[in-house]
This record gives sequence, C-alpha cells and structure tokens, in this order.
Amino acid sequence: MKPYPMAPLPPSEPGVRATAARYAPVDALRGLAMVWMTAFHFCFDLSYFGYWQQDFLADPFWTLQRTAIVSLFLLCAGLGQAVAWHRRLTWPRFWRRWGQIVACALLVSAGSYLMFPRSFIYFGVLHGMALMLLVVRLSAGWGRWLWLAGLLALASPWLAAWALGGPLAALAGYFNGRGLNWIGWVTQKPFTEDYVPLFPWLGVMWWGMAGGQWLLARQQRRLVQPMPRAGAALVLLGRYSLSYYMLHQPVMIGALMLLGWLMRT
Repeated sequence: MKPYPMAPLPPSEPGVRATAARYAPVDALRGLAMVWMTAFHFCFDLSYFGYWQQDFLADPFWTLQRTAIVSLFLLCAGLGQAVAWHRRLTWPRFWRRWGQIVACALLVSAGSYLMFPRSFIYFGVLHGMALMLLVVRLSAGWGRWLWLAGLLALASPWLAAWALGGPLAALAGYFNGRGLNWIGWVTQKPFTEDYVPLFPWLGVMWWGMAGGQWLLARQQRRLVQPMPRAGAALVLLGRYSLSYYMLHQPVMIGALMLLGWLMRT
C-alpha cells in the first residue's frame, strides 16, 4: 500500500512560521489524558497514604481505567508523530524531544526507587514511549500497513503467552526476566509500579500514527477547527504535557504528606 498523500499545513498566525502552527484538537485530547491521569493518580495517592483504601492491582474499575489512560496517551503520541512526519521535522529536532523523554524516564525510575525500592519503575510509560517513538518514527512511511502492524503488535503478547506456555516453555524464564520483559512477551506480569512494555502498546501508537496520517490526508479540516473557549485550558495543558507529567505527582504527594503532618500536630 502507498503512503497517504501529503495535505497542506494548517494556517498559522501572522508572523508565525507554518511549521510552528499547532493542531488544537490534538493538544486538547492530550490535555484530557493528563486530567484523567491526574484524577487517577490522586486516588492512588489517597489510597497509598491510607485516606481511601482501594485495590488498584485487581479492581477492574481501576485496572481498566489505567489501560484506557495509557491507550489515550499513546494514541496522542502517535498522532503527534503523524504531525511531525507530515511536516517533515528533522531528526535533530526529534532527538532533542526524545532526549527529554529519556531523561524524564530516568528521573521517574530514580524517584520511584526512593518510594518503592522493591517495585520501582524500570520500564513504565515514559520508558516505553521512548522506545516506541523510535520505532514509529522509522516506520512512518508504511502508510496503511501501519493498521495491520498495529493489529499484529496488539495480538503478539497473547500469541507469545501461548507459545511460552507450551512449545517454547523452556524460554519463558528468559522472557519473564527483567532483561527481556520490556518486550511484553511474558507469561507473568513483573512486580513493578508501572509496566508499559513494547508489545502490545506499540500497536496503539502505530494506530495513532495511522489515524493521524489519515486525518491529515483526508480530514485535515477537523484538526484546524477552532476550539471552544472552554477547551482552552486543555489545549494549554496538552502543549506542556511532559512538564506537567513530571510535576503533578511530586506536588500531590507533597501536599498529602503536608496534610498528614498537619493532622498529626
């Protein structure tokens, strides 16, 4: 299949380069994911500090929400890469943003180790996103084949679990170990506070890329429509999502620790 044809870039404000113009609906969708994630993490923090006990490991109300939030994050990341590819953004610019994500992923690992030394985050959302962004960037020219690639990526963990539980059982220990479980072909989930392996989540980002390319080629008018005033905050939040992601948990945890201290005094 051929790649989608290129569509014109969105109009920009006077004096602003076209490459700097942004698609407000994409930012708003990313901002919505941040708000949902914040509410989820706040409930988790309340449970962790004993204010509202919940079972975040087994209760479907929470586990399904986590899956939906991560899916929305990675769909937005795929959409963002579709926009970057559409605008022919250079590799140096990609590497600058990628380096920021990697640095933040390392900070997440360090911070989680201080709080959860036995189950710290060694391959969470940002770790997985850094690897997936490389793959998605390199496969951006696959066009409509991205839909099929995404489907295969989503199905691969279940196929791997079947193989590792049967004909390839001798290899299960290797794939379940920390050295390879970042791939996602495991028979048991590792003990960690956040786990976003390459598979199946690469499939979600691939679908975000494929959907973004289709929108840019066929329905770009939907991406350049002005956002209502009520959505302005979501747009702003979506534009600074990485900074917000890194700051929201330390702020909430610090506030709850301060609350606990005040209640004890």
